[in-house]
Amino acid sequence: MGAIHLSQSQGPKPSNATVSFTLEWAMNNFSSGFPTQGRKEYDNESFGKDREKQGDHKPEAARCEWDFSLATVVSSGANAAVSDSLGVIEFDPSNTVVATGGIARKIRIYDLKSLLPQDDIIVCNGEQNDIALLDHVNACSYYICTPAKLSSLRWKPGSGGRLLGSGDYDGVVTEYDLERKLPVFERDEHGGRIVWSVDYSHRDTFIGASGSDDGTMQMWDQRCGSGECVAKVQPSTARSSVCCVEFSPSNDYLLAVGCADKKAYAYDVRKMDEPLHVLGGHTKTVTYVRFLDTQTMVSAGTDGCLKLWNISDCRLIRTYKGHKNCRSFVGLSVWRHGGLLGCGSENNKVFVYDKRWGEPIWVRCFETMAGAGFEHGFVNSVCWRQVQEDRCTLLAGGSNGILQVFVGTKKS
Repeated sequence: MGAIHLSQSQGPKPSNATVSFTLEWAMNNFSSGFPTQGRKEYDNESFGKDREKQGDHKPEAARCEWDFSLATVVSSGANAAVSDSLGVIEFDPSNTVVATGGIARKIRIYDLKSLLPQDDIIVCNGEQNDIALLDHVNACSYYICTPAKLSSLRWKPGSGGRLLGSGDYDGVVTEYDLERKLPVFERDEHGGRIVWSVDYSHRDTFIGASGSDDGTMQMWDQRCGSGECVAKVQPSTARSSVCCVEFSPSNDYLLAVGCADKKAYAYDVRKMDEPLHVLGGHTKTVTYVRFLDTQTMVSAGTDGCLKLWNISDCRLIRTYKGHKNCRSFVGLSVWRHGGLLGCGSENNKVFVYDKRWGEPIWVRCFETMAGAGFEHGFVNSVCWRQVQEDRCTLLAGGSNGILQVFVGTKKS
């Protein structure tokens, strides 16, 4: 998302937050199947005490069961500009193509094979002899110029990797046809305020959601004109920025929202007059929310913490600390098969956590680029490849425009 600094906002609880919802649309597009329930709110640190701190047993020490190594470094060359910051990285549904975006006003598309030209190298004891050094011009399959800086990308499910949605700094949501390299859908309904996040429903891919600096989360349907807004939620009456939205990949009707009012929210998209859950354990802006599995969700905040939540009862399972994050978006990605969490840091490092332990299991300093303007860079985007195997791939992007590819193998 670029070198973005977030201001802390303290708004009242969302019981009086404004909601606009088209009930006729909801009845026509969402049938029953997910039980609606009254709102549950977690707002007390003692109630949400980490599970490993409960009882008298001593917590198990964190251990790394993976050998990680740096496989590839992709840079912009010696004449790179500071504006090449990589703010978002996304794997396509096939996990073979990668899209990146940031404040350079470009969507770059990479074939994973081009990023791992030495994919047959065996990682041993966390090290490998050769690191591929590439530049964006040669490694990138192609790029699409965009009219504004990009804050969010998301592949459209069911499109065969052809359609890619974006949110930008001008407050516009755009969908691109990558075969034609042209925009095919656009909506500008956030009053020119930055769209921090976009996502698509996995049940009905014509339905999308966007969160913005205007303090709203809007859900829209591409079949209704030019993306008519079918639901609008303002979680905080103080209009605190909505920094992240994500549809659950395993629950057709669950939508999570992260907000600058220090809270994360979970909504049933068929009944959005109030949230199902309010998760208030962070002490500063909630920048990301990610579903880990059918029962748990991870949130990240500028309080330097990741938090793992049980969705059904609002229980805080675990808090993860070690990375530095007090002002900016530093990325958050979860590898669902391996139970690993990845994030960046304002001290220019990549962090990996195992969901079972609150301390990082692996930390790697990001490669820096010589030259003025890069001395104080940081890692601001990460993305796991979602594969069902005992080998993992993590991509990380820096404020200096460098893209790095890390690979890991399960220790025997």
